[in-house]
Amino acid sequence: MGSLPKADLNNLISRARVVHFRAGEQIFAKGSPGRSMMAILHGNVRIAATSSASREFELTTLHAGEIFGEIALLDGHARTADANALTDCDLLVLDRREFLPFLECRVDLCILLLKIFCHRLRHTNQQIEFAVFDRIDTRLAKTLVRLVSDILVESAPASAVITLQISQQDLAGMVGTTRESINKHLHAWKRAGIVELGKRLIVILDMKAIESLA
Repeated sequence: MGSLPKADLNNLISRARVVHFRAGEQIFAKGSPGRSMMAILHGNVRIAATSSASREFELTTLHAGEIFGEIALLDGHARTADANALTDCDLLVLDRREFLPFLECRVDLCILLLKIFCHRLRHTNQQIEFAVFDRIDTRLAKTLVRLVSDILVESAPASAVITLQISQQDLAGMVGTTRESINKHLHAWKRAGIVELGKRLIVILDMKAIESLA
């Protein structure tokens, strides 16, 4: 929404409310009514699909400045995925009844939303290819590289020790496999001196090795 004129942004903000979610708290569940769209003011949000057997696959992680919940808001149907706060989050919440009248007279905003949809669809297609064609160790390595990039340490020297605060269960959801499989690969990497493991903690000792596996 950053490309909107300031007057339009102020107009939308005046119709919205700010809601805080704690880390780990569910923002909405798949199948729940889609009555609002959210913009992230602060924090990170995880969007994931969950099966009837409680298996989870991460679709994307969103950061400050990004929006989500727009599909159900526009078509009025149920949510298509789960949204959970990865960190403490402040969200700007815009209700459907406030947003649709504004959207109906703004072709430029409709085009902007279409571009967002296309970007999300491309990302989802990449995630599907990632889950279907890549080996688990490759998927795990790629996920760790992305997580490192997300915490803005990509400029750290190759010899730097990098600590990620994440559970193996959450990591399994991101990779699209089981926690047991993640545990097996991480312990193999631990024996090779690539990582150290703690409670909800992965310490990367050799980032170059992770990047080569990816």
